[in-house]
Amino acid sequence: MTRTRRLRLPFPVDLRLTLARIQRGPLDPTARVGGDESTRATRTPDGPATMHLRAVADSIEVTAWGPGGDWTLEHAPELLGFDDDASDFQPFHPVLRDAHRRLAGLRIGRTSAVVEALVPSILEQKVAGKEAWRSYAGLVHAVSEPAPGPLGLLLPPSPERLGELPYHAFHRFGIERRRAVAMTRACGRARRLEETTTMSAEEAHRRLTAFPGIGEWTAAEVATVALGDPDAVSVGDYHLPHVVSWALAGEPRGDDDRMLELLEPYRGHRGRVIRLIEAAGMWPPRFGPRQRLRSIAGM
Repeated sequence: MTRTRRLRLPFPVDLRLTLARIQRGPLDPTARVGGDESTRATRTPDGPATMHLRAVADSIEVTAWGPGGDWTLEHAPELLGFDDDASDFQPFHPVLRDAHRRLAGLRIGRTSAVVEALVPSILEQKVAGKEAWRSYAGLVHAVSEPAPGPLGLLLPPSPERLGELPYHAFHRFGIERRRAVAMTRACGRARRLEETTTMSAEEAHRRLTAFPGIGEWTAAEVATVALGDPDAVSVGDYHLPHVVSWALAGEPRGDDDRMLELLEPYRGHRGRVIRLIEAAGMWPPRFGPRQRLRSIAGM
């Protein structure tokens, strides 16, 4: 059954900027994020669902299919950042003032789907993004099933299915034992992870990082997508300190300490600052070694 809801926008919402973190690379079979239209498949508490979002004048039209369709329609405002409160955000730096003005449609939304955000985030640990995206796409095609509706998406893998796989089953997707075990252990306690959607940011962070294989970086990546945390900072990222240092200090290279120092004046909205910098394309000059694609044989 097809269900539709139209959400009148009290502020600008750019679908591409707001939902960008949901799609994991161009080959992601579970989501397609664009400027005027976006689609995603998800597993809700009521069952699987597919949703299509389309910008129409001053509204977003949301169409849903599947047993979880009503759930996705009910939670669509959260996904689009209707609860995102930036009223106390002060973009002191001129670069941020300009980006905040130009990218007014960037909202910090939340999927409220923790394991769905966690699985690809674990795959992105310590490897190049393209490698992780390829692994995720291959995994989804191998172990998941078609999403409801006519859009041709696949559902994110179910935690039950992933949790029952032995670690060596992941090798053909370029996933070594360390990441495979972290993923299957987390999927085995999916309910505990999903409980973080009702916690404060601090409580959710403590719960997430209490799981083996989920450190500061992974917890922040999950909080950004699933929990809508505007202050989440992915400490330990290969590129991010350079990006922040370049945008806010004109320094082409930086480390985590320097990044946190530059972000400190924006505490409460540090994740928002990072999203603005990335969306504005403020990348530092490229020199020095890049992170290499690796074989699992050496991991």
